[in-house]
Amino acid sequence: MPMTLLPASAAAFAPRGSPNVVLSSKVEPWLTATLKRINRIKRPLNSVTQHHRCLTETLSAPTAIWTLCSIMLPKAPDAELRKDDNPLIEALFNYQLLHIEAYVVHVDMVSQNEVAFKLTPETIEALVDYHKEIFSVDTSASTWNWSEKEVQLKKLQEDFVQATNKFVFRAGAMSLEGLEEDGGGELLAGGADEVKAQILGLFLPLLPPPPRQPDIVRPAPILPSSTGAEAWWPSMAAPQVLPSSPSTTSSVDSNPNMWTNMSLGEFQLPSPAPSYSQPYTTASYCEPDYYSAAMTSAMTCAPLMSSLPLPSSMIAQQCSTSAGYGGMAGNFGGFAAWDRFDTFQMPYGTTI
Repeated sequence: MPMTLLPASAAAFAPRGSPNVVLSSKVEPWLTATLKRINRIKRPLNSVTQHHRCLTETLSAPTAIWTLCSIMLPKAPDAELRKDDNPLIEALFNYQLLHIEAYVVHVDMVSQNEVAFKLTPETIEALVDYHKEIFSVDTSASTWNWSEKEVQLKKLQEDFVQATNKFVFRAGAMSLEGLEEDGGGELLAGGADEVKAQILGLFLPLLPPPPRQPDIVRPAPILPSSTGAEAWWPSMAAPQVLPSSPSTTSSVDSNPNMWTNMSLGEFQLPSPAPSYSQPYTTASYCEPDYYSAAMTSAMTCAPLMSSLPLPSSMIAQQCSTSAGYGGMAGNFGGFAAWDRFDTFQMPYGTTI
């Protein structure tokens, strides 16, 4: 529903004034019948202007007070109510009926087709007194105490005063069918229940702050007696890297004179054995011939391997960096032996 502009008399704390009445170019038949019913003096209602004047004068009368609804409220706080076995006696002595009265401030039968009601000063005063003397006391007693409880309770009362003075109830335009001769009336078609629900909605509860979460006490960490760095970090030995093969650097450092006087001529390297290849033949497979080649190769390599010196016997010998390549010429047949270096295969364990 779009927002409707209300007259100044509908504002909070504004005095009562004449209602703002807006009628359409064609008056509804039910409105004409209602105005004729309430008029003590027969007045002509033949035009829109006559309807407008009659309705405005009727609703502006001091007696034009509407009873929107009635609410049953306790007379005293809950702790002071009378207790009796008879519920009827308790109802008579402990409760009162408060009539919610209002007057018309706006009638719109063009765009919104509604009637706006504003509470009378007497009704506002009765609601404020009940809220302060009874409702606030019961609310305060039902909540636990905290440091700002009284401040929030006072603010709750001030907000209720503002809400009741701003309260405006909007009903359908056909609510004017309940109009009486004095300009007052009652809501029809269940409008009273809607007003009651809105009035009770103005009584807001006192909400205490949420309970504070308890502080979690964590145990202090147990610190060692010594605060030095050696107490926090245990001493760790340096990692030792074991070589996968004998290191020449460590051997030279431990025996600096190992190769001082050793010459390459003191040990003999055999000439590379010619690779064996069986000649091609078209003869059929012969088992003795097949195994004879392997046996011949083994017999050829055996004397060669026996003539090589072992690495253990070489360590005791001395050599120097001045060892020339003359021995290599004698043993390898001169530097011409390097022409076949690609086909030369050095036996295992030979050190140069």
